[in-house]
Amino acid sequence: MITSVLVANRGEIACRVFRTCAELGIRTVAVYSDADENALHARVADAAVRLPGASPAETYLRGDLIVKAALAAGADAVHPGYGFLSENAGFARAVADAGLTWIGPPPEAIEAMASKTRAKELMGIEPLKAVTDEDLPVLVKAAAGGGGRGMRVVRELAELDAQLAAAGAEALSAFGDGEVFVEPYIEGGRHVEVQVMADAHGTVWALGTRDCSLQRRHQKVIEEAPAPGLTPELEASLREMAVRAARATDYRGAGTVEFLVADSKAHFLEMNTRLQVEHPVTEAVFGVDIVALQLRVAEGEPLGEEAPVARGHSVEARLYAEDPAAGWAPQTGTLHRLSVPEAVRLDTGFTDGDPIGVHYDAMLAKVVAHAPTRAEALRKLAGALDRAVVHGPVTNRELLVRSLRHPEFTAGGTDTGFYDRHLAALTAPDPDPYAPLAAALADAHGRSRFGGWRNVASQPQVKHYRTEPDGTEHEVRYRHTRDGLAADGVRVVRATPALVVLEVDGVVRKFDVAVHGERVYVNGAALTALPRLPAPVARQEPGSLLAPMPGTVVRLAEGLAEGVTVAAGQPLIWLEAMKMEHRITAPASGTLTALHAAPGRQVEVGALLAVVQEDQS
Repeated sequence: MITSVLVANRGEIACRVFRTCAELGIRTVAVYSDADENALHARVADAAVRLPGASPAETYLRGDLIVKAALAAGADAVHPGYGFLSENAGFARAVADAGLTWIGPPPEAIEAMASKTRAKELMGIEPLKAVTDEDLPVLVKAAAGGGGRGMRVVRELAELDAQLAAAGAEALSAFGDGEVFVEPYIEGGRHVEVQVMADAHGTVWALGTRDCSLQRRHQKVIEEAPAPGLTPELEASLREMAVRAARATDYRGAGTVEFLVADSKAHFLEMNTRLQVEHPVTEAVFGVDIVALQLRVAEGEPLGEEAPVARGHSVEARLYAEDPAAGWAPQTGTLHRLSVPEAVRLDTGFTDGDPIGVHYDAMLAKVVAHAPTRAEALRKLAGALDRAVVHGPVTNRELLVRSLRHPEFTAGGTDTGFYDRHLAALTAPDPDPYAPLAAALADAHGRSRFGGWRNVASQPQVKHYRTEPDGTEHEVRYRHTRDGLAADGVRVVRATPALVVLEVDGVVRKFDVAVHGERVYVNGAALTALPRLPAPVARQEPGSLLAPMPGTVVRLAEGLAEGVTVAAGQPLIWLEAMKMEHRITAPASGTLTALHAAPGRQVEVGALLAVVQEDQS
């Protein structure tokens, strides 16, 4: 029987596994990088072991160090979580060879299915060997891992080699395996998957379907169970194929078989031989704890012949520290406050005051709702996110709320192109016109002109704010009177540093206010208080390439050096931030007159990377 589990992972998933272990009376062990020294998962575990370094390659991808950590801490089992080494057969063998229990499928099953190329061969599907114009568009895909890493859509044959190299580099950094392959890219498909659970006694459960079609950069954003709008015949076919894939590899534990559904046909994509990020929606619908089932199977216990029965509908939204309106750029900083209504489930690896760094994934939390019907679940989750308190870096919270309420999504059955079609509308600024006033009134609470009110009319007080992240500036005017604070067009019912109540057109509205440095949060909207006199702006040389986010320079274009000629739109520098790779391109055709970027260099947002002098001829 398992008594102590080391989780070979970090953040939200480590905390998730620890929660179940604690409920079962199992001791927990964390591993942490130097960047994660004070992370929540390292704090809540019964014991924690340092992995020197900060990058994944130095830490969470070092299977040898993780096995040593497990032995040193007295763990008798290892749970891989998801990502990192979770689908690495060599790591699974190393765990078993050290006399530890591996909480996952057999290494042979991982080898058969964790590599997407081998999985397709097992399912009788051949990847594209030689790509021609007739094959376009195609998808370049990492053979190992998941989460949208190492994936590129190629629509022009001339781009193929560059995208193969970029995808391979990203996959190597994320999973320690740079193998990539090419497959047809199916437009307008739905991403549908089946959760399987298998034991060593011949039982395989197919725990329903999930729809994960709302994606950005091939990474899931909103998931739900069951997948809406499938015919009974198609759903049965998906379950049958998933069970067949599990039985073909003598599978054990939790796994997910993924499909692309288009024109009422299912196209096999891959089998993920690990726990999925979106497993909570299946847990909610079937009333199970999948991590507990993983532990049970690892101990050799049977699942039981009859799978549990599905009830209701569940939806999960991934809360990311990113700006969807700025190309999904990841964001860093301090997470001052994170809370959601108790009616929904919150899985997170952060607490108030934690830093959001550049080394790992941008996901702050998963928020999950369950209800008797799909419509009720969507309403419940949208309402919870709307009322959530998220003070810190820019997030995708507003995008999630608008997505959950979008008529195309509420109708069910939308495809993976949802954000390609609707991103502009979903990210259009829609600020509350009274939020800046509420911020100013909260700031003015307790103040008065010259120490008190006057019998003569006071001059209006003026403050300036900028809404974030869109940058719109607002001028606010209010007055101190013998009756308190006043402003034109509204009645100030109450004003304190934390709460402002205004009557607007006969409707009383409440505004919760929180201040963190120069940033003010009013009912979740972020504002920056501006100085009375604008600060001097540093001038940049024309053609300057600035880092759009903090991150690490991972590579430069071949032959890039000062004095070389570049073409407009040519990729020059690749940055990696929060497990995502971003290209910096030449703004115009011309000559590279300065180059400050170098592979391995850490840069802050706004750092000067290079300068391109435009060709005036």
